[in-house]
Amino acid sequence: MKPRYGNTIHLALCLSSHLQEGRLPLELLKGCSQAFCEINARPGRAPPQSFSMRRIFSFSVISILFAGFYAFENSAPAAEAKWESLFNGKDLTGWVAMHGVVFVVTNDNLRLVKGMGWLRTEKQYKDFILEAEWRALVPEYDSGFFVRAGLEGKPWPNEVWQVNLQRAALGGLVKGYKTIVPAETPPMPLNKWVKFRIEVRGPRITLDVDGERAWEFTKLDAVTGYIGIQAEEKAFDFRNIRLMELKE
Repeated sequence: MKPRYGNTIHLALCLSSHLQEGRLPLELLKGCSQAFCEINARPGRAPPQSFSMRRIFSFSVISILFAGFYAFENSAPAAEAKWESLFNGKDLTGWVAMHGVVFVVTNDNLRLVKGMGWLRTEKQYKDFILEAEWRALVPEYDSGFFVRAGLEGKPWPNEVWQVNLQRAALGGLVKGYKTIVPAETPPMPLNKWVKFRIEVRGPRITLDVDGERAWEFTKLDAVTGYIGIQAEEKAFDFRNIRLMELKE
C-alpha cells in the first residue's frame, strides 16, 4: 500500500498557513513537527526505494513547517512600549524651571514651593500615557498638568491644554483659561495622595483618577509639546511620575 505523501504535505501546508494568519498556536505546530520527526526516526525495514522517498518526503514537510515558524516569528508585533521614570527622586534631572519657579526634592518627593510659572520636561512628547501621584499641602490649592505645551507665553504657555489641580475644579480639562471638560472629581483633602493617569493619543485625551475613568475628550488640537507642572504660588508634592510613549 503506497503512503499518502500528498495528503500529509497538504496538511503541513494548511498548518503553516493557519499559523501565519494567527489562527493556530505556535506551540501546537511545533508539537506536530516534533512528533513527525520522531516517527520518521524510528527504525524500520522499508525497501531502499521507499526509504529514499521517505527522506525526500520528510525534508519537504519539515521545510514547510519551519517556513511557517519563520513567517510567524517575523510577523510578530514589536516589543511593548516601556515605562520611563520622569522623576528620579533625587534631583531635577530631565526638567526645566520656567519663569523663576521654585521646585525642590524633599523626602524623595518633587515639591512645588513657590512661583508663577511652570516646570517642564526637557523633551517633547506626542502620544503618551502619563501617571503621577500628587498631594496638596495648603488650602485652596491650585496647579495643573500641562500636555503638549509650547514655550510661548508667560507665566504659562499660551492656549495650553491643562488637566486642572485647582481644588474647586479638580480634574477638569482646560485650554488656556477656558474650561473644556467640567470637573466632576470632588475636592481632595490636604496631604492625601491622589493618582492621575492621563492618556494622550492623537486628538484623544482621557483622565483616570485613582483607577476610575473621569472623562474622555476627542478634540485635542495640539500635536506635540512639553509636559509640565503649573506653579501658582500653592505648595504641592509629586511622586511616581512616569511616562510611556505610544508609537503609531
